[in-house]
Amino acid sequence: MLSPKERLEELEKVLTELEELSEKLPIIVEGNKDVSALRRLGITKNVVSLSKGDSVLTFCERVSRKSREVVILTDWDRKGGHLARMLKETLEISGVAVNDRVRTQLVVLLKKDIKDIESMPTFIERLRYHPLGPARKVNVD
Repeated sequence: MLSPKERLEELEKVLTELEELSEKLPIIVEGNKDVSALRRLGITKNVVSLSKGDSVLTFCERVSRKSREVVILTDWDRKGGHLARMLKETLEISGVAVNDRVRTQLVVLLKKDIKDIESMPTFIERLRYHPLGPARKVNVD
């Protein structure tokens, strides 16, 4: 199990990689709150929100006309996992290479504490400024 400091270091590596990827690839997120959260984390380029009212198929068709590779970064709750699979399958049928490795890394590092992109800035801030890690509920009987 990683210490809070080690986990923060790993998260920062993943975020640096995501920032580098965003220089050339679209980063697909679920909604506008996810776009804002990534901006707070310094990822400001090529973040594309699915919540524009399009169906997944229409969205994927539009993306496939512009990009040959994308990064899928949906939440890691049940809905986000289902959406990630749908996006991946639909984009790959259109010949688009899908990078879902970053999402997988975030799931491994964060799943026990948070379930979505929009919670990341606050969680990471807690790790940075509270050396014992994020506050946890303690049962007192």
